[in-house]
Amino acid sequence: MIYSVLLGLAVSCLLVLYVRFPYFTQDLMFALRTVKVGWLVNRFGRRSPCYTILDRFTDIARSHPQKPFLVFEGQVFSYRDVDRISNRVANALRERALVHPGQTVSLFHGNAPQYVCTWLALAKLGCTVALLNTNLRSRSLLHCCDCCCATALITDADLAPAVAEVLPSLHMRGISVLLLFGSCETDGIINLSAAVRCTSEEAPPLSLRRDISIRSPALYIYTSGTTGLPKAAVISHHRLWLMSSLQRMTGVSSADILYIYLPLYHSAGFLAGLTGAIERGITVVLRRKFSASQFWADCREHNVTVIQYIGEVMRYLCNTPKSERDRDHRVRLALGNGIRAETWEEFLQRFGNVHICECYGATEGNIGFINYSGKIGSIGRVTAIHKMLVPFAFIKFDPETEEPVRDSAGLCVEVAPGETGLLVAKISEIAPFSGYVKNPAQTEKKKLKNVFKKGDLFFNTGDLISADRHGFLYFQDRIGDTFRWKGENVATTEVSEILLMLDSIEAANVYGVRVSGHEGRIGMAALKLTDGTEFDRSATYKHVKNLLPAYARPHFIRIQDELDMTGTFKQVKGQLVQEGFDPNIIQSKLFFLDESKQTFVPMTQELYSSILNGHTRL
Repeated sequence: MIYSVLLGLAVSCLLVLYVRFPYFTQDLMFALRTVKVGWLVNRFGRRSPCYTILDRFTDIARSHPQKPFLVFEGQVFSYRDVDRISNRVANALRERALVHPGQTVSLFHGNAPQYVCTWLALAKLGCTVALLNTNLRSRSLLHCCDCCCATALITDADLAPAVAEVLPSLHMRGISVLLLFGSCETDGIINLSAAVRCTSEEAPPLSLRRDISIRSPALYIYTSGTTGLPKAAVISHHRLWLMSSLQRMTGVSSADILYIYLPLYHSAGFLAGLTGAIERGITVVLRRKFSASQFWADCREHNVTVIQYIGEVMRYLCNTPKSERDRDHRVRLALGNGIRAETWEEFLQRFGNVHICECYGATEGNIGFINYSGKIGSIGRVTAIHKMLVPFAFIKFDPETEEPVRDSAGLCVEVAPGETGLLVAKISEIAPFSGYVKNPAQTEKKKLKNVFKKGDLFFNTGDLISADRHGFLYFQDRIGDTFRWKGENVATTEVSEILLMLDSIEAANVYGVRVSGHEGRIGMAALKLTDGTEFDRSATYKHVKNLLPAYARPHFIRIQDELDMTGTFKQVKGQLVQEGFDPNIIQSKLFFLDESKQTFVPMTQELYSSILNGHTRL
């Protein structure tokens, strides 16, 4: 009788605990994983030289040499294969004194096993690697090499023509341009492919990396900003470990197989994907670029269990023709960010029991969240241990002044529970902010001082987020001059500067507008034309097509007599964003970028409806 009573009380207590704290078990498991990651990274940093992701790779290559590491276009590269190839690359570069420890090398290369081997080789030589966006051209490409002080640029045969356009300028800067695999006939590009094939497979001396500490820069990854040109975010070995631990935090094991189609120059593809796979010691199925029609076929062929995503990709998959084989796969986990709640639900209904783990974070940021519980629409949860390790808050923000609201004492004000606020995170030894290379102004701009007391320092994420009563977080919007389209950040200032190169345009205000059924915001520009000129639709189309990547081109143009400015001479975007591209609201001339006609065409009611209905592709 006593045992029955005690058992009943125990069950009742557990039931009450579950009702009161339904996420207790998940929160506890996540907290334990967080502590474990912190302990490991701290231990790695105390070694001399520090233990890096490269060391983790070489350990796996020794302990599991035959395990498949990269699967790519019918080829399988084991961990030992990649280790040996990267040794050959490192030795070819070292023997010709083309790179030295401590130097920065730009990597301008498409997704391929050679990309991975080249990065590993440069890491073995003690170099910092700048990962360049393969969409970069002309001025932007030169800028990205300049701002990281690169001494060499390594490219592939496909991108050699883009490099050739700026080759004289690169040479004037003292930057060597190298090709390590394949063939290239361009004069001035040093082809080392023959040398790589013949060089020793012995590992370079460990002494080349003796000066590397856990705080040393491992990578530079570029992110768009308000300066008009990309900024090089500093990724230290400490941050590299933390971001590579995402897969560990979400329960990925060494038996999993990861599918990567996201570009490796992005932090999602490289850090959360590639180096995360190395941390787990798993197999990666690598693809040059995303293909909705081949996605599930690839997953079935290679027994993929973990996929990555950005929100737009999930929508593309949901828009593919339905098939009887939609649930015929082994994918159990999806890691990514930017999926909308309705797409999330549709994906689960159609493709089965896949645990979607939505994550939040910025390449250069000092805070991130993981929705480990699978709550639809949420980017993560507020937990006590997270807030203890990395103090953060949601503060009131004034969209007119684009500044945080401050009280009479000059301190920031937290929003009430359930309200939307600007996310800020305290900068500390545990959560540092390394900033941007050779860009102190933009580095300082991301810092927020005197937040809750005089002298404190926080990282300004630039993101507006709300929390519900259960502690689940929801992304609301991004402030400032950057918007996201097709999975890419678009800097409005850069687009404006490109438009202003045209003599017929006197002023340009670029912003992003929402389109029903699409993730993110698509580019739009309000233009003031030079007196006495007309809008040259064909010339403007050719101009933006030649100088801007597809995702950054303004798809809608509205012509105005004047562009509204604030009292501090900042362009007003709020009203423009709200009006969007609706010809019923906008009385001024309005145009749409028509790829099929290779020009900007007048926006009509028929065209507007076609875009909203999804009949006209964007």
